[in-house]
Order: sequence, then C-alpha cells, then structure tokens
Amino acid sequence: MIDLYYWTTPNGHKITVFLEEVGLPYNIIPVNIGAGDQFKPEFLNISPNNRIPAIVDHEPAGGGEAISIFESGAILLYLAEKTGKLISPNIRERVEVLQWLFWQMGGLGPMAGQNHHFSQYAPEKIEYAINRYVNETARLYAVLDKRLADRKFVAGDYSIADIAAYPWIVPYERQSQNLDNFPNLKRWFEAIKARPAVIRAYEKAEAFKNQALDIEKSRNVLFNQSANTVNMTAK
Repeated sequence: MIDLYYWTTPNGHKITVFLEEVGLPYNIIPVNIGAGDQFKPEFLNISPNNRIPAIVDHEPAGGGEAISIFESGAILLYLAEKTGKLISPNIRERVEVLQWLFWQMGGLGPMAGQNHHFSQYAPEKIEYAINRYVNETARLYAVLDKRLADRKFVAGDYSIADIAAYPWIVPYERQSQNLDNFPNLKRWFEAIKARPAVIRAYEKAEAFKNQALDIEKSRNVLFNQSANTVNMTAK
C-alpha cells in the first residue's frame, strides 16, 4: 500500500495518474495547502520541503522498512522503477524519458507556476512579470509541440515524461495559452485526457472541491513563507 500525501495541484495529479495507470493500491492522505497542513510536523518528517506530493511506500522492493519520498519527479521515477512500468529498461529509451521528465521539473512546472502566480494570485499585477512568464510558458509549449511533431508521446512510448507534463498543460487557459496554436501538443493532450486512468485520477480530486482554496484567506500560507518558516517548523 502506498500512502499518498496529496492535494489537487498539477504535481499532486501526476502521482494519482501514475498510480491509476499501473494499478498500485494507494491511500490518499489530503494535505490542505491553503490551510497550512503542509507545515505540520508529521508531514515535515516525510517532506522536508513542506510541499506536496509525498509518498510512503510500506512495501518497498526488497522488503525492509517503509520508504518515504518527496518531490513529484523523484516519486514518479521511484514508482516507475519499483513497478517496471512507464519507463524503459533500454538505456537510450530511458535517457529520453529522463531528459523530458527533468525538462518538466526544471522548466514547464516552475515557469507555468510563476505564470499562475503573477497572473492569477499576485495582489499587484506587474505587467513585466506577467508578460515574462506567459511568454516563457508559450515558448515551452512550442518546445513540446515541436517534440511531438513526429511522435505520439514525448519519449516514444507513453511514460512518466508524459504523466509529468500533462497536468501542467491542463490549466492552459489560466496560463493565457491557446492549444490551437500548438496542434501537435493539442493532439497529445486530448489523447492523454481520454485515458481511463487519467479520468479516474482527476475524478479523485472531486472529493476535495468543497475545500478549494480561498486565495485571499490562504495568501499568507501559500506565498509569504521565508527561512523563518523552515526554522520554526523544524523545532
């Protein structure tokens, strides 16, 4: 059984999609990030960065004590290796998957996240910041669109690279993007959206809709953290 510390963010969706795809049994433990659940000491023991998602695998390969993992990319890689699914054992194919997994982790996710922040959540609308991140999001969409021009999925076969990227494309309208401008990406997006496991994963999020974030109430919890937060939660 996998304990999944989860909230309804793109990074949280990555893990439910993977688990639904491979059929591993899991238990969702909600971490309401707007209410500050991520700063509770028991969660800090699992996720030292105070961010979701995180997992605890109570039946790791090879046996022994439970293993906890934080960071969505690390979780996807761990689970893919544990199950032998959605990543190839072939070194060349594996490298393709890893490159695009890290592309999402280092590029698409952070840039789209800053896009969301400055266009949707920041109390002051800073034109330079909004333009900077909307344009960089568009550039990354174009990179993905070009990559998908001659292949069905990002790294050949459907893999954790696709699972990592897809949830960050779901809120494309909030990112001021038009999928019609990226036809290869749009085709890929619609194919993944229709997968039964993806549908099931997003249905899981429905149970938490009544706890959706009130940005005004949650702003300090979500966006005004500093080194003091780390030092205080570490005590």
